Amino acid sequence: MAGKLSEQKKEHDGLAKNRLLGMAERLYTQFVEGAVPSVSLPTRTKKNIEYCNDSDVWVYGDRETERSAKTVKGAFQLLKTTHVVDFIVNNHLGQNRGSTLRELYYISENWDIAKFREQPESDRLIEDLEIISGLQREYFHMRPEEDGATMFGPIKIREETNRGDRMIHCQEDIGESGYQIPFNVENIEFLEHDADFIIAVETGGMYARLIENGFDEKYNAILVHLKGQPARSTRRLIKRMNDELNIPVTVFTDGDPWSYRIFASVAYGAIKSAHLSEHMATPGAHFIGVQPSDIVEYELSTDKLTDKDVSALRSELTDPRFESEYWKEQINLQLDIGKKAEQQAFAGKGLDFVTDTYLPDRLAALGVI
Repeated sequence: MAGKLSEQKKEHDGLAKNRLLGMAERLYTQFVEGAVPSVSLPTRTKKNIEYCNDSDVWVYGDRETERSAKTVKGAFQLLKTTHVVDFIVNNHLGQNRGSTLRELYYISENWDIAKFREQPESDRLIEDLEIISGLQREYFHMRPEEDGATMFGPIKIREETNRGDRMIHCQEDIGESGYQIPFNVENIEFLEHDADFIIAVETGGMYARLIENGFDEKYNAILVHLKGQPARSTRRLIKRMNDELNIPVTVFTDGDPWSYRIFASVAYGAIKSAHLSEHMATPGAHFIGVQPSDIVEYELSTDKLTDKDVSALRSELTDPRFESEYWKEQINLQLDIGKKAEQQAFAGKGLDFVTDTYLPDRLAALGVI
């Protein structure tokens, strides 16, 4: 398998090199032929995402923005783009190296007038290259500054690293903090598993509670700590386990508008990365809760919705990812009661209530167990 993964890595590197150089060649050809160099990109807004019937996820629509050398700003943007392409091709792909998004920003300090003014500018440019090339940034050897998302459950994997292969059972070979998910999960092979479903958990406290109470063993569940808004590698790994192993996916978050967006990013994709939804979104994922109806039914301890919460909930009523009758009913209920609740609010019913009562009942209602 080590040889297979290495060959796959070479294939990915070659694909990334060819597509990036192809983009640079198109810009050069435009220049030589007397045309103003330009590239077109989808407009990255909520108004420009649409449902794809083929993949059951939300992707960018037909609205486009042009990056053109007709303006000074556009010319500088294309200059920076070519510098990044040159750096990735010659340093990352050519020398089998990698950089974080933060490092790329500082590396540009040596690019004279092509240097970035702030990191969000360089981050957006990497997203542009993903859209233009149709590849994930992991193919460019670009990694996030931080990780830390973890997984715990009955699955054995093989991970290819720069220091050799590792075989890991994600219950037996690790501590209670779990297996740390790498930034590039394409280097993981699934060897065997005994899992009946995956439960992706927003907070570290609830993730630890499920492990401490043995929920993974009792229900043959793979626990994934999302660590708040989940990283791309976390969403990609969940999708791979769902697609390749046919393991159902559930998502368990706090009961507030920001947490509902966490679920939406897992199930349907995030607006800023809609160009990658088909690679990262798991449209069959079930939302467990905390539901607004749970707040009422279980009389959970709550906090009052803030003005920002109310605004976010009203925005979600017009978000195509929440257009189902279920979400309209739950969001309107939350606006009516004016309350939100955390996952840990179930502890008010006892430390075992969430694993012995709430989750089994909710999972049974969803047809997962």
